[in-house]
Amino acid sequence: MELAVLAQIGAVCVLGAMSPGPSLAVVLRNTVAGGRLRGVMTGLGHGIGFFFYALIAVSGLAAAMDAGAAAVRTLQWGGAAVLVWLGWQFLQSDGVVADEHDSGGREGFVAGFLVAFLNPKILAFFVAVFSQFIEPGLPPGDRLAVALLAGTIDASWYMFVATAIAGTPLLDALRRHAQGIDRAVGSVLLLLAGALLLSPA
Repeated sequence: MELAVLAQIGAVCVLGAMSPGPSLAVVLRNTVAGGRLRGVMTGLGHGIGFFFYALIAVSGLAAAMDAGAAAVRTLQWGGAAVLVWLGWQFLQSDGVVADEHDSGGREGFVAGFLVAFLNPKILAFFVAVFSQFIEPGLPPGDRLAVALLAGTIDASWYMFVATAIAGTPLLDALRRHAQGIDRAVGSVLLLLAGALLLSPA
């Protein structure tokens, strides 16, 4: 695959990663609640989930999933369930923030992975993007390279966001309002879960 094509795919993935949504909300919330490590691990988990979807799309399985509305609907319900669970947990938060040495990196990783992997809208994004660049005869190595590029860009962006605000006056200010942030993010996630359930498969 030509570098120019990879660059175009990379540019689209950068814009997709930077767009606001539940992923950014969860990364920011976990960084506020648990510090740099939890935020970075949330970004890493999200990037790995993103990579799996990219690999599915470039491997030609997206067409099979497009033909099976039931599979997509199952993912929608699973994604909505995760958003509802996270939203409810955040709404119940007492605003206590963890020390940097007790930051729950594993919890952050799981949350980031699930938010990405149980979001069928990401698969739809990849199908739309890759259909313009991926040809049927693309070698397996090139397909893997495209998926790795997408996952690396996604993880790098969210890990950068977590690192950029950690240890800054902005994080300290956000932590002083941790309970309000948790409840705001929780409310947003519940609304997004409802939108996901109401969207067509």
